[in-house]
Amino acid sequence: MSVNKFKSLYYIPKPTRWTSGIGAELPAEYKKFWKEWKLQEPTAVHYVKEEGKYTRNEKTGEVYPVQNVPIPLKFPKEFDQYILGGEGLIQGFQQREKYTRRYPKFWFPALKRSVVYSEVLDSYMRVIITYRALSLIHEHYGFDHYLLKTPACDLKSILAVHLKREILIALADKTLYPNDEAKREEVYAKYSQYLSSYTREEIEWYGLTFKEACKKWSALKQEKNQPQPLKLQYRSELIAKLKENNVKEAQDADVVSPKEGDAMWLSKWNPFSKSSETK
Repeated sequence: MSVNKFKSLYYIPKPTRWTSGIGAELPAEYKKFWKEWKLQEPTAVHYVKEEGKYTRNEKTGEVYPVQNVPIPLKFPKEFDQYILGGEGLIQGFQQREKYTRRYPKFWFPALKRSVVYSEVLDSYMRVIITYRALSLIHEHYGFDHYLLKTPACDLKSILAVHLKREILIALADKTLYPNDEAKREEVYAKYSQYLSSYTREEIEWYGLTFKEACKKWSALKQEKNQPQPLKLQYRSELIAKLKENNVKEAQDADVVSPKEGDAMWLSKWNPFSKSSETK
């Protein structure tokens, strides 16, 4: 037996958030968003990405393989409330002169306070934003187009993916401009093209952090496992039988969620109700 096969017999995979606990139960829709947010390769911002597999040195004629090594970025917690446009904090060293000792240095993205407008949400938002994000918004002709066209791996911050989620939900449910139907149809026709990339269930889980997704999944499980009162079961069976016998009052009754008007005529069939006792 080879050494590698011998080692594999004693290899125990390290548990991750996706293989144990509530993370293993999360739906595939959220895992798809997580891959787009955390695992997908972002656009090169702090370095120039070379295309192809090989490149040639113009002076020496030497051919060597292309190695695109991304610069490692850091994202403090404060950055989650900014619109970054793909930029981050760079940690490195700087040497002022040739024979002097280098010293650690941090390069921060240029930030400014600005106001952005979301046409879908019909709201102005005061945010801290980078100059690159501002230029990208102008290139995409609006804040909504920028968020909807940009993948989560390039948006980076929690604020940006949360806003994108709100915009997608407003478009999917068509809840934008509730008091202006003409404006709602105009804006919906302008941005509805972006809905083709997502299903309604994927939009429901899009833009959530891992902690938020776990809370949402726990609430759904608790709601699903909540015992149903027997009176609702007996009521639905009674209405089903009345509909089979073509009882006029039962034809429009809702079996799942009873209405106030349904209880009035249904009480006539209840021998234990107060109205039947008085008769």
